[in-house]
Amino acid sequence: MPATALWGALLAPVCLWLSLRVIGLRRRKRVALGSGGDGMLERAIRAQANFAEYVPFALLLMALGEAGGAPVAAVHLAGGLLLAGRIAHGAGIARDPEDVRFRVAGMAGTFSAIIVAALGALFAGLRGWV
Repeated sequence: MPATALWGALLAPVCLWLSLRVIGLRRRKRVALGSGGDGMLERAIRAQANFAEYVPFALLLMALGEAGGAPVAAVHLAGGLLLAGRIAHGAGIARDPEDVRFRVAGMAGTFSAIIVAALGALFAGLRGWV
């Protein structure tokens, strides 16, 4: 599954960026667990958690589609949408005040990626069933 592997590898630095933001803010704010009521830390935590909530599912759908013979172009389309969406969402939610346009665009990209990946997995599943 080289296409899914490529997009997983390209998403890894985004995960690290979001994680390192949380770690840095925790150290600066001296908060070991939770957000300590700090708005910026809460935003950083949610950006990281949001990534962790959506990316594994999208990558799984991409891998299932790719393994089942979905068009590789669909896998790359889903990966590109996912990467752009996660960067935009992370950048939008990290700002104070928040830039809702980036956050909305990021979620639109993420949801579009999941839809494309789900269609690819559905194609692969139906192809194997028929």
